[in-house]
Amino acid sequence: MDDTAEVPRRRLGSLDVSAVGLGCMGMSHNYGARDERECVATIHRALDLGVDLLDTADVYGDGANEELVGRAVRDRRDRVVLASKFGMVRDGSGRSVDGRPEHARRSCEASLQRLGVDSIDLYYLHRVDPEVPIEDTVGAMAELQAEGKVRHLGLSEAGAETLVRACAVAPVTALQSEWSLWARGLEDGVATAARRLGVGIVAYCPLGRGFLTGAYRGADDLPSDDSRRRHPRFSGENLTRNLQLADRIAGFAGRWGVSAAQVALAWVLARGEDVVPIVGTTRVSHLEHDLEALRLPLPADALDELGRLIDPDEWAGARSRSGDREYGSSPPAPAAR
Repeated sequence: MDDTAEVPRRRLGSLDVSAVGLGCMGMSHNYGARDERECVATIHRALDLGVDLLDTADVYGDGANEELVGRAVRDRRDRVVLASKFGMVRDGSGRSVDGRPEHARRSCEASLQRLGVDSIDLYYLHRVDPEVPIEDTVGAMAELQAEGKVRHLGLSEAGAETLVRACAVAPVTALQSEWSLWARGLEDGVATAARRLGVGIVAYCPLGRGFLTGAYRGADDLPSDDSRRRHPRFSGENLTRNLQLADRIAGFAGRWGVSAAQVALAWVLARGEDVVPIVGTTRVSHLEHDLEALRLPLPADALDELGRLIDPDEWAGARSRSGDREYGSSPPAPAAR
């Protein structure tokens, strides 16, 4: 991407950010070995190109990702919109969620220390805790906001009802959920609710965990410790079916002389000016390639055609290896007072 090309801006509620963000999870978590120097170089290149939304979480690498991001931005904090998350807890080989108010506070203070900052620009509840009223969790997050420890509040993978209840407690700036050509459940009411409430949408995995790029044809294309080897859509009969669908996207991209990754990202960008996809990469070259999606010469009707190439129900296998319920669940109602 040309250094002189300007990355457009979008708004998440009251927060102004670059139209594309950088997801930093893979720099410390899930997708095999990585070169830390290249990861830091990718963060710096993103900032130099005008991509200022950096996304991390306390669970990525058990805190190591926040530490890496913190080191990378220490001398350029004023150029960064720093987003992190709490509430997902590693438990042996599995995970659980914890939305208790006391956990929110402990997690925030630990993240601030790892990141080396005084305030987190956008602080998400990583997953809704089905045992804790959302009012209690968001109330605790609002207290952190009032203290200046976080500036904006967000939820991740919350359903429409949960989002409504959360916004009744405090303004929610952003809802982060999976949204791509292979994960479109957000369109069944959640996106509508978010827009009605003035909540921006951050789309993670806009390239389907890399599957939509066309680079993956089988397990040998991934490192031995890459978690995608165990993902329902990346193996067995599901893989055979899904490769056929991905080939449709590649064929469409070929007709326009661009890559499958670029048209997949362009499709997400075209979902609305309140949608900000975050691309997850550890390499400068991949980042620059993906950002070309911001200036593809594809008319709106072509992107609409792309969206019709695959019925959302055609993808084989669950969208999440961990078995996340589709786009949130409703936590219990608050106790009577």
